[in-house]
Amino acid sequence: MPSLDRRQFVRGVGAAGLASLGPALRLGPPRRSDEVRMAVVGVRSRGVAHMNGFQKLAGVDVVALCDVDAQILAARSDELARKKREQGDGWAGAAIDTYTDVRRLLERGDIDAISIATPNHLHALYTIWACQAGKDVYVEKPVSHNLYEGRQMVRAARKYGRVVQAGMQSRSSSAIREALEWAREGNLGKPRLARGTCFKPRPSIGKVDGPQPIPDYIDWDLYCGPAPLGPLLRRELHYDWHWQFPTGNGDLGNQGVHQMDLCRWAIGARELAPAVGVFGGRLGYEDDGDTPNTLCVLLAYEPVPILFEVRGLPREAALQAENWNLEGMDRYRGSAVGATLECEGGWLHLPNYRSAVAFDSKGVELRRWEGADSHFANFIDAVLERRPEALTADVLEGHLSAGLCHQGNISYQRGKALGPDALRNTVGENTWGGPALEEMIAHLERNGVDLETTPLRLGPWLEFDPSSERCTSDPEANHLLSRAYRPPFVVPQEV
Repeated sequence: MPSLDRRQFVRGVGAAGLASLGPALRLGPPRRSDEVRMAVVGVRSRGVAHMNGFQKLAGVDVVALCDVDAQILAARSDELARKKREQGDGWAGAAIDTYTDVRRLLERGDIDAISIATPNHLHALYTIWACQAGKDVYVEKPVSHNLYEGRQMVRAARKYGRVVQAGMQSRSSSAIREALEWAREGNLGKPRLARGTCFKPRPSIGKVDGPQPIPDYIDWDLYCGPAPLGPLLRRELHYDWHWQFPTGNGDLGNQGVHQMDLCRWAIGARELAPAVGVFGGRLGYEDDGDTPNTLCVLLAYEPVPILFEVRGLPREAALQAENWNLEGMDRYRGSAVGATLECEGGWLHLPNYRSAVAFDSKGVELRRWEGADSHFANFIDAVLERRPEALTADVLEGHLSAGLCHQGNISYQRGKALGPDALRNTVGENTWGGPALEEMIAHLERNGVDLETTPLRLGPWLEFDPSSERCTSDPEANHLLSRAYRPPFVVPQEV
């Protein structure tokens, strides 16, 4: 890629991304393992695991870091340099380059792959740009901020022949893979329902009385990227972006996408759900978040639907002050965060990213599986072999599982507030939704939530065409499939 000044670069990227800067690198013969040079983009939190995880793999060298926060970038660069000195093996004297703008990073022809751990709204654009620049990509979950972005990521990966791994570690678990095969052989009878739970403590993020100052070490333009360039309207700049729709997807798309992926994997679904309906809200406090902290999503696959629940409040109100941590949360089948395949003759429980347990209909344990491989190593192996099909979580898997979360959030955003009796009249007769509604109401009552004054929201029942990935029952819902992008941070129609 030629070297361009900022003005030339922005003008070239505006309409078609990085594709205009020249042909991307094509698949070539396998390279030696010691030639894998990586950059990590987004290094405040999850990116630290990327930085350390890739660097410790034999023959992989993390040579560059990128972040819009100059303070974090400097600290992580020092940390990586120290780890390299400790690691030795020829890396001790290797330079670590730092970048604020990922576009500058992608101009480098000597970097083979990048891993992305930025806020959700940047995942798709950075992945597409990287594919166009001839880089392979490991991208955190959810891979996309909306449905349109996920499909464009898949198209870019295929067009440029890139290896793109979604950060859904469960897919590299041999235990879960073997357990699901065992269940598919009929050992628990016919499956009836896949049920996922994300019962994770989420206190209020507070409420500000106006725009907050942007630290001078943050490049706010790059931080906002495809999102509107507006003021900071939350107390904490970092992490709490999850709970505002312009940048995040709520806990459904944050923690929940892992368990949603397990549910989809368990029923063998290979496309978006044909219909979705939700009920829930942001309840128990009033703050600057607008994503739901309490939500039930029904994805109407046939013959086995998915029922997914999010609860950010604890078992009861007293725990909000005393024990608002994972131990204080509700449980399903023994787990606050997990997935379960309910079958006629028992159930298969997936409590984490590396194990599975089967029970008969009386709750007697039948079999247990344990074990997982490195998800990072799987990505590197596929890069070296030039075989995207060797990935355990190809970008298409990431798109579909994130897409189910997006479908739920679309229904939620199209919903309207209803009192408990009106909700019962609408949802109560649904085989799975009716009991889930009663459980949710009881959960909220234990937390002191008055559903008459702060009602739940009922999302409309939305029908989708899985082949086009568009809503067929509510044309207005299709406006939420994508967003109005802010040039030059545009996810292009032609990747």
